[in-house]
Amino acid sequence: MNSKTSARQKIRYRIRKKISGAAATPRLSVFRSNTDIYAQLIDDANGVTIASASSKQKDIAAQKGPKTEMSKLVGSAIAAKAKDLGITTVVFDRGGYIYHGRVKAVAEGAREGGLQF
Repeated sequence: MNSKTSARQKIRYRIRKKISGAAATPRLSVFRSNTDIYAQLIDDANGVTIASASSKQKDIAAQKGPKTEMSKLVGSAIAAKAKDLGITTVVFDRGGYIYHGRVKAVAEGAREGGLQF
């Protein structure tokens, strides 16, 4: 593994020691690739993904724009799915990324959608 990937992995492990999701307050996990962004609501107690959203979904991918705007749409989409499931509070997991740019846009979109964290 290159040093950038291994450094991010160490940060992920350090974050995951401190936070975990439950059925009532799941973990909002963010993964960022070069082209897309993914968000998941995870119940760590049972080890299941409750809901997910990504920039590859047809309704989000149909809207053209910069990656940060697409990330904000992903955040609002995951918030809408959480509201349908009756979830209002989550724990945010930035996945080892700096809270800046696309990761911050997902968080802002989720907050605007009604999630609290």
